[in-house]
Amino acid sequence: MSRSAFLDLARPSRRHWLGYLLLLPAVLLIGLIIAYPLFVSVDLSFQNVGIPRLDQPRRPFTTMNYERLFTSPEFWNASWTTLKLVVIVSFFCFLLGLGTALLVNNRFKGQSLARLLVALPWAVPEVVAVVVFAWIFDSSFGLMNWVFIRLGLVDTTISWFSSPEAAFAVVCVTMIWKGYPFVSIMMLAGLQSIPEDFYNAARVDGANAWQRLINITLPSLMPVLGVTLILVMLWVFRDFSIIYVMTGGGPLKATQTLSIMTYEQAFGFFKMGYASAIGVVTLIICVIASRLLMGRAPENI
Repeated sequence: MSRSAFLDLARPSRRHWLGYLLLLPAVLLIGLIIAYPLFVSVDLSFQNVGIPRLDQPRRPFTTMNYERLFTSPEFWNASWTTLKLVVIVSFFCFLLGLGTALLVNNRFKGQSLARLLVALPWAVPEVVAVVVFAWIFDSSFGLMNWVFIRLGLVDTTISWFSSPEAAFAVVCVTMIWKGYPFVSIMMLAGLQSIPEDFYNAARVDGANAWQRLINITLPSLMPVLGVTLILVMLWVFRDFSIIYVMTGGGPLKATQTLSIMTYEQAFGFFKMGYASAIGVVTLIICVIASRLLMGRAPENI
């Protein structure tokens, strides 16, 4: 583009065209890496295809993948497992995250170090966290069994990854440890934005710590809480690496979520059409859940 043409676009009456032109590369990139793969996935979900190839003709349109999906007990079991995981992990992430944020928001010696330690699990790669917790819950020489035996809580070692309930609990603990620092960081940022005058006025009126928390802190944090809840739930909903590396979806599919099921169908059984249908349904569920949460969140989010 010549200099005169650029200056012509910079005129106040045509400045909006300059903005569109500057945004065009980003829009094209988003369309290339997000919109096109999404279109291909939706298209594959309506085809009975195994491994797709660029040189093969398009298969006939069919709804067989969705019919099979909604009549599959495995899909409903994965949906129920995903829902349980989202509810449990999100609840405890918020409980621990808000508690640690309130703690490190106070002024004390070593506050900077405490904040660093709170955020440290979020910086650890998920695979590294899985390896650490796999050692902690190892049935033969794991730390957790040693602690339980020393405290007299159990007489023999627990096979954490052989029992469906125990394996699900281990996955929940790992994801909570990995996810609560993000909530802490978001809550701490929200706490820093609350004016100190609010608390001073409440103390003058005789409000105790619990009353200040209920009437000042939580209402002021509602915008941050709403956004953080959506982000945490979407992270738990789509997380793959923690579950796959730790349990692979077992035992007896006790930890098989929709993301694990999608991977198994696509790269384990090479049913790309069926896996695409699972992915499309998962995407729709995430969009609906996010929209419902945004609709119930405060207007100033």
